[in-house]
Amino acid sequence: MLICFQSKATDKALPIILVEEKNYSEWLADQPLQVQAWLDSISFVFKAGNYCLLTNNEGRFSGVLLILDNDQDVWLLGSLPLKIPEGIYYLDTKLNALNLQQAIIAWGLGAYQFTRYKNPARVSAQLTIPNECHFSLIENIIESTYLVRDLINTPAEDMGPLELAEVAVELGKEFHAGVTQIVAEDLLDEMYPAIFTVGRASYNSPRLIDIQWGDIKSPKLTLVGKGVCFDSGGLDIKLAEGMRLMKKDMGGAAHVLGLARMIMKADLPVRLRVLIPAVENSISGDAYRPGDIITMRNGKTVEITNTDAEGRLVLADALVEACSEKPDLLIDFATLTGAARIAVGTEIAAFFTNSDMLAKNIMAFAQQDNDPIWRMPLFKNYLQLLESKVANFTNSAPGSYAGAITAALFLEQFIDKDIPWLHFDIMAWNVCERPGHPEGGEAMGLRAVFDYLRQRFSSRH
Repeated sequence: MLICFQSKATDKALPIILVEEKNYSEWLADQPLQVQAWLDSISFVFKAGNYCLLTNNEGRFSGVLLILDNDQDVWLLGSLPLKIPEGIYYLDTKLNALNLQQAIIAWGLGAYQFTRYKNPARVSAQLTIPNECHFSLIENIIESTYLVRDLINTPAEDMGPLELAEVAVELGKEFHAGVTQIVAEDLLDEMYPAIFTVGRASYNSPRLIDIQWGDIKSPKLTLVGKGVCFDSGGLDIKLAEGMRLMKKDMGGAAHVLGLARMIMKADLPVRLRVLIPAVENSISGDAYRPGDIITMRNGKTVEITNTDAEGRLVLADALVEACSEKPDLLIDFATLTGAARIAVGTEIAAFFTNSDMLAKNIMAFAQQDNDPIWRMPLFKNYLQLLESKVANFTNSAPGSYAGAITAALFLEQFIDKDIPWLHFDIMAWNVCERPGHPEGGEAMGLRAVFDYLRQRFSSRH
């Protein structure tokens, strides 16, 4: 069990009291004079997100008060595990089933610490698991999110294409999934030219990781994740500032591995396939060049106008292979464009889809799960921005206009029109700490997608 939770109730547990801003005055009036005097003495401000330690008549620590906003945003609970004193706590506030689940998830995600290279700053407080919550599901979500965060936070020297493949192999062993790899020059023999071309400049051999799990008679679900383990920009090299966080450019791969773990742990009745093109976009005498033309897996030709638009190239090869099996649903995740961050900022996952119904359903779960995503348009007129005089199209549009849209339109050229497709363009990184979201690698849109998949496929049991 995760160390931030306690499975059994104990008399030693202290209460965490959740009070909405609008109800604070009423709540305060019902408290003993000693509590009122204490809050007055510390000039406590009843503002959403604020908390204080409560004391009893003997002056001993007796619990925690946390103020919620008027929408009862229980994710604020995620700010407490590493701030309040160590010990065991319980929720002393009645919550409906949805809010209770979100509160427990927020607590678990707020307790995360990346400890591979440094001892934890402190031990997390422990929350007693309420009897009425579906903890096995919650634990699956939290542990899988930890996996995503750990993979993204790990530096490229220790999370290259080989190490990413090793993670996939370990997942395969845990859940009895088949895992295969196509590596280095074998990519050319198997007709994955873009994956090889982008990754050939690095001593870390490029590869396509392929995970398959589940009953072949079940609905086919395919996940594709961009696994650029470090992105220097290639010959169109990035500035130092832009390169600093490029260990996170395999965030899409981390997302599909985390989502695959959720799916397999929950034993969803699907035939799951996960494809990860894993490369390092490096600089050497063998690096691919601006002006080069790649004949892609589906036969279309692409003129390279920017070697720093490499993610869409490796994804394209994987998407063509994904479509070859005619999956019932195809989802890809990628840290694809800075333009998506300009459009929706760093806390919202931009997504594109060729299905209005799929968009509607995913958005509903995102709102329910407090997992913000936003639909962007596949505006066909912008395809002209990818026109080439010497190939079918270019890999990058000139200028800075509509960069996220043109990248998605590029990917769409490798998708069969009759296959429902979701494309997530994600940040995969928290630039600052928020409740339940520590600074660093982050899973974005994953809880919403998982809940949608559970609703869609679990009913088939």
